[in-house]
Amino acid sequence: MENIFTIAKKIGIDEKYLIPYGYDKAKISLEINKELADKPNGKLVLVTAITPTKAGEGKTTTSIGLHDGLRLIGVPSLVALREPSLGPVFGIKGGATGGGKASVIPSEEINLHFTGDMHALTSSINLISAIIDNHIFQGNQLDIDPERILWKRALDMNDRALRSVTVMQGEKKGQPRQDEFVITVASEMMAIMCLAKDEQDFMDRVNKIIVAYNRSGKPVTVADLRISHAIMKLMKNALNPNLVQTLEGNPAIIHGGPFANIAHGCNSIIATKMALKLAPIVVTEAGFGADLGAEKFLDIKCRVAGLKPDAVVMVATIRALKMHGGQAFEDLANENLEALAAGVCNLKKHLDNIQKYGLPVVVCINHFSSDTEKETALLSKWCEDNGYRYAYCSAFNDGAPGAKALAEEVMKCLNEEESHYHPLYDTNLSIQDKINTVCKEIYGAGEVVYTDKALEQIKEFTDLGFGKTPVCIAKTPQSLTDDPKVLGAPTGFTVTIREVRLSAGANFIVPLTGAIMTMPGLPKVPAAVKMEDQEI
Repeated sequence: MENIFTIAKKIGIDEKYLIPYGYDKAKISLEINKELADKPNGKLVLVTAITPTKAGEGKTTTSIGLHDGLRLIGVPSLVALREPSLGPVFGIKGGATGGGKASVIPSEEINLHFTGDMHALTSSINLISAIIDNHIFQGNQLDIDPERILWKRALDMNDRALRSVTVMQGEKKGQPRQDEFVITVASEMMAIMCLAKDEQDFMDRVNKIIVAYNRSGKPVTVADLRISHAIMKLMKNALNPNLVQTLEGNPAIIHGGPFANIAHGCNSIIATKMALKLAPIVVTEAGFGADLGAEKFLDIKCRVAGLKPDAVVMVATIRALKMHGGQAFEDLANENLEALAAGVCNLKKHLDNIQKYGLPVVVCINHFSSDTEKETALLSKWCEDNGYRYAYCSAFNDGAPGAKALAEEVMKCLNEEESHYHPLYDTNLSIQDKINTVCKEIYGAGEVVYTDKALEQIKEFTDLGFGKTPVCIAKTPQSLTDDPKVLGAPTGFTVTIREVRLSAGANFIVPLTGAIMTMPGLPKVPAAVKMEDQEI
């Protein structure tokens, strides 16, 4: 592992802009943006994937591998990733630092406390809740209606026991009420951190957060609570992007980490725009499948930040495609050409969707040792017959050399094809029309139905002046539908919008579909238990 000051020099960062956290990681001061302002932007490559399965896809591993591969062929690239959440780290998914020889280090520290960003976010979120309940307890000058408090406490952990709690119990002057926790990475504060363009924009957005309604039905904001400066003190260091390195000693920026199923799933605008000034090619990723992370990256993040991505890498595995074609997970090591041929429908749907944004795309086939020659030949021929650029990647096992072919294909794409990026929908459309557009165009739904509660909320938010914001649909990542059991690429299904929430500071509407939860639970055997035999 190289000293972090050595890593910084590789992308032209003077040590005066580094805030070191030990010798192997550092924060980059936002003061550097003044020096970078006149530099041209590099090209932006988004890494996304097919609908995830238990078989694994490997977006983060591919992103890191592609970055290492680009550096191997002489392209001074930079990778900009999201920060891991403790919920998945100790739950099902595990860490988010890549895998094998395509990893960022120090992996365990990044997966756990890192530089404290998640703790700062959690503390800021819970400060707001504490101030709200204290305000009511101390006389309630703002006349907050305890039955209409919107702001939720947070914890960066999967804990289903906190989905429904009672607060203010046992307080003589307090009014007990039902409440709930959300996981930190699904909170509006995380979304704001990742959508803010700078410190002032962050504070402005925080002030706009609607935390409750008063008894007259008018919104109560963080500005009304007069605590935005306190939040800023908690968050000041957290707004600085984090610098680490890959296993091969290449610089990597990691900052921000909203979930993509219940938030917008992209790293911070601050980090991405900084990276684009520091390198000619920037590789970034968006969470879960392209129907979630990529859609939100292209319809929310790029729109807010004024970004114009240049290409997309679509990650797929033969194993996952066979699952989408009906092969059982336990049987994936066995060759099954029929299942693979049936499962490519999922890959095609995601590729079609990316092309709706006017973007060139490269298929990355993340290579597993169980892939047979006949299976790789079938998928290669399918890509060729359908006119898709593609490359196999074995960065997990082979590091940069395993991503060399992918790096070369991505560079060909960037040099030979032009991006005609445009968002999918016009924000001037009604909230329902925007939801319908995403559900029908991206998911493949035939109909979108709304509960009475959702329709009332849509009218309320429109009347409040939020009808022209983007939509951030909360949906299962395991299917293109709102039913996690449905694989492949179904069409004509119905999506149900059961509830709609407003994130006024993030400036988007959050429609909730199916049984989506903002506080996940742990599996029967959590990853935390599997750490029993690991060295401490």
